[in-house]
Amino acid sequence: MDAAAQDYIDAIAPQHRPLFDRLHGLIMQSHPDAELTLSYDMPTYRLEGRKLHVAVWKHGLSIYGWRQGGDDDFVSRHPELKHNKSTIRLSPDAAAEIADGELLELVDAALAT
Repeated sequence: MDAAAQDYIDAIAPQHRPLFDRLHGLIMQSHPDAELTLSYDMPTYRLEGRKLHVAVWKHGLSIYGWRQGGDDDFVSRHPELKHNKSTIRLSPDAAAEIADGELLELVDAALAT
């Protein structure tokens, strides 16, 4: 993890840190070779030319960079979390209702080969 990404993470507000830590843990568990940097002023996981951006906002996390498609993808199951064309807004309350396996599917849609 680069220093800028670590600084961003260290500054996350306490009400959003558990959700960020949960998603970060799932990403690193599933893709331990992913590099965490800061890109566009947000933590960005990079792996073999693919990227997943995870930013903290007032509502929780915004997730950018996943590959969309298929009737069984994450957004098809949770359309209420999609905001505009390419953003998922994940609040702590919404995340509490979503199993780790589903979040891993979202991560894999962005970072898996």
